[in-house]
Amino acid sequence: MNLASLPILSLVTFLPLVGAAFIAFLPQDAVRNARYVALWTTLVTFVLSLFIWISFDKANPGFQFVEEHSWLGPIKYKVGVDGISMLFVILTTFLMPLCILASWESIEKRVKEYMIAFLVLESLMVGVFVALDLVLFYMFFEAGLIPMFIIIGVWGGKRRIYASFKFFLYTLLGSVLMLLAMMAMWWYAGTTDIPKLMEAKFPADMQWWLWLAFFASFAVKMPMWPVHTWLPDAHVEAPTAGSVILAGILLKMGGYGFLRFSLPMFPLASAELAPLIFALSVIAIVYTSLVALVQEDMKKLIAYSSVAHMGFVTMGIFTFTHQGVDGAIFQMLSHGLVSSALFLCVGVIYDRMHTREIAAYGGLVDRMPIYAFCFMVFTMANVGLPGTSGFVGEFLTLLGAFKTNTWVAFFATSGVILSAAYALWLYRRVIFGVLEKQSLKAITDMSPREIVVMGPLVVLTIFFGFYPAPILDVTAQSVKKLVANYEAAIRTAEAERPAPFKIEISAAEGEKETKR
Repeated sequence: MNLASLPILSLVTFLPLVGAAFIAFLPQDAVRNARYVALWTTLVTFVLSLFIWISFDKANPGFQFVEEHSWLGPIKYKVGVDGISMLFVILTTFLMPLCILASWESIEKRVKEYMIAFLVLESLMVGVFVALDLVLFYMFFEAGLIPMFIIIGVWGGKRRIYASFKFFLYTLLGSVLMLLAMMAMWWYAGTTDIPKLMEAKFPADMQWWLWLAFFASFAVKMPMWPVHTWLPDAHVEAPTAGSVILAGILLKMGGYGFLRFSLPMFPLASAELAPLIFALSVIAIVYTSLVALVQEDMKKLIAYSSVAHMGFVTMGIFTFTHQGVDGAIFQMLSHGLVSSALFLCVGVIYDRMHTREIAAYGGLVDRMPIYAFCFMVFTMANVGLPGTSGFVGEFLTLLGAFKTNTWVAFFATSGVILSAAYALWLYRRVIFGVLEKQSLKAITDMSPREIVVMGPLVVLTIFFGFYPAPILDVTAQSVKKLVANYEAAIRTAEAERPAPFKIEISAAEGEKETKR
C-alpha cells in the first residue's frame, strides 16, 4: 500500500476528533453506544498508525510522511515523523483502546463526556509528536492539559479538584517561558519551521536563555526533581485510565522535547548545562526511590517510581552518546508499557475493593493467580530484570552515563537496587502472605475483559526484553544524525573559540626556529 499519496498522519491525528464529534451527537442515555464508538475509533486509529510503522524507511534519518499546508501567514500546518517521534505515535494509539476497555465498567457517571475527553486527548497527544511547526507544537502541547484537567477534576478521587489545579498550574507555568523562547527564536530565525530551526545557528549566549526557558517546561512535564510534586497527587486522584495516559504518554513529552529542541537547537547550552541535568537526574533516581519505599498508597508508590525512571531518561539524553540517547528513547517506550500496566493492575483490585492502601491486601495469589502472574511480570520489568523491556533501556542509559561520567553511572546504578527494594516489597505485601482479611476471601480473578487489556502488555514487555531490535532499528539513524550534529556543533564552537595560549606557544616556537 502506497501511503505517500495519503495524508496518513493527519488521519491518525484527527480521526479521534471525528469519533468524539459523533459521540457528542448521541443521546445522553446512549451509554453503551458511546463506549463502542470510542473503542472502535481508537482501534481503527491504532491500525492506521501501524501502517506508518510498516511503511517507515529505517535508513532515512530525516522526517517522513511530511504534510505541509498554509495556515496563518508565516505559520504553517506541517506534520511529519522521524525515528524518534514515530514510535511515540504508535505508543499513544496502542494505549488508548486499552484505556477505553479498562474504563468499561468502572466509569458509570457522565460516560459520554468521559469518552469524548479521552478521544480529544488522543488527538492532541498524537499532534505533539507529529508537529513540525513551533506554533502547532505549542498548541498541541498546551491544549493537552485541558482534557486531562477535566478527566482528573470530574472523574477523580476525593481531592480531585486540588490535584487537577496543581497539575494544570505547574505545567502551564513552565510553558509560558517556553512560549517567550519560541517568540525569540522566530524573531532571530524568521521562521517557525522546526527542521529549519534545527539548522539555524543560535548565538551561544542566546542558547543559554532559550535552553533554560524550554527546560522550565520540559522539566515540569517529565517531571524532574524538584518540580515533581504534582505527579503523585495527580496519579492518586486520577481514574485508572487517566493514570495510564499520564504515566504512559504525557510524561514522555518532556523527554521528547529535550530530543526535539534542546539537543539539536541549543547544543552549546546543552553541553554546558549537562552537569546540572546529571545532578538532578541522580537526585531524582535516589531520592524518589527512597520516598517510594515509605508509601502506603499503591498509586503513589508507582508515581514516585515513574519519577525515578524518568531520571534515567534525562541522564541518558544528556550523555550525548548513541547508547545513552537510544537507551533514553527505549526507556520511555518501555516505561510507557510497564507503568501503564502497573496502574491497570492497581485499577483491577481497586474496582473490586475500592481501596488502594497496601495494608488492605495480602495473600491475593490464592484467589487471583492470573493477576499475580501479570503483576509479577510488570514488577520485574519495573525493577529492570534481564529478559524484560525495563532492562534494555536502563542498561543502555547506564552504559552511556559510564562513558561520560563514572560517578553519575555509579549513583544511578544504586537506584536500580532501590527500585528492586520498593517494587518487591509492594509485590510481597499485596500478593504473598496469608489471606487473612475477611473482605478478600470472596475476591475474584481477572475477567476476560481485563485479561484482554493486560495480555498485549505482558507479551510486549517480555518480547522487547528479549528482542529490542524493532525499536532500536527505527531509532538508530535519527539518533546517529542527532549525535553527529551535536558533535559537529561542539567542534565548530571549539574551533571558533580564541585560544591565545596556543598562539603564544606557536609564536615562541617560531622565534626559536628563526634563531636556529
